[in-house]
Amino acid sequence: MILKAIILGIIEGLTEFLPVSSTGHLILFSQYVDFSGEFANTFNVVIQVGAILAVILYFWNKLFPKFDNIRQAKEVYNLWLKVIIGVLPAVVLGVLFEDYIDKKLMGNSRAVAAALIVGAILLLISEKRQRRVKVKDTNDITVKQSFLIGVFQCLAMWPGMSRSASTIIGGLFLGLSREAAAEFSFFLAVPTICGAALLKIVKLIKAGIVITSFQWIVLTVGTLVSFVVALLVIAGFMSYIRKRKLAPFAYYRIILGVLVLLLV
Repeated sequence: MILKAIILGIIEGLTEFLPVSSTGHLILFSQYVDFSGEFANTFNVVIQVGAILAVILYFWNKLFPKFDNIRQAKEVYNLWLKVIIGVLPAVVLGVLFEDYIDKKLMGNSRAVAAALIVGAILLLISEKRQRRVKVKDTNDITVKQSFLIGVFQCLAMWPGMSRSASTIIGGLFLGLSREAAAEFSFFLAVPTICGAALLKIVKLIKAGIVITSFQWIVLTVGTLVSFVVALLVIAGFMSYIRKRKLAPFAYYRIILGVLVLLLV
């Protein structure tokens, strides 16, 4: 179980912020190693918190105010306001459809494969349509754009779509640069994933399902591994998108999706 946690933590850290779907990869690999059930579903959500801690550490200066710098503090408060607005659509739809998604889509390899392909097509279209960049910095994103990107984020409720890809696609359609779209995607992930993880644990407790001491150790190991790997990936990804397009990720998604459809 510990080895599975380490491997899944690596997969989560590698894929959470790349537009390839960490949830989709976790579902596919979990089926491959026969890691299923209520605890497995909880594990796959909770270890994403490790990746979020990596975001917080990497973007510390953008996410937390310096009280001796009024201008910077104001920018931070405005950014968090936009993040909260951007998260609202996912909060509403998540509460309404979480049970349906857990029962019908989570663990469904064909649904994941289809989402990988659909997301890839949208990613290619969004990059092709982005001819004139209107927003180069997250501080310049409007409240309206924040909300609309949040609407796009809801596509990620379909396992395999990718939360990162969905928000980046929305950002590109709305005129954000690749770098600004990726950064805002990272910021939206903080309350979205933390909220999802907390909701999973609360539901387990309400259902009377006890997480054993060993399972807590497994969760901790997976979370720590995802944190370390994600920290390295964020730095590499931000460097990559400053100079290169996202098409290779779309092609990877299509190849993986087709392979899954052929093999399941």
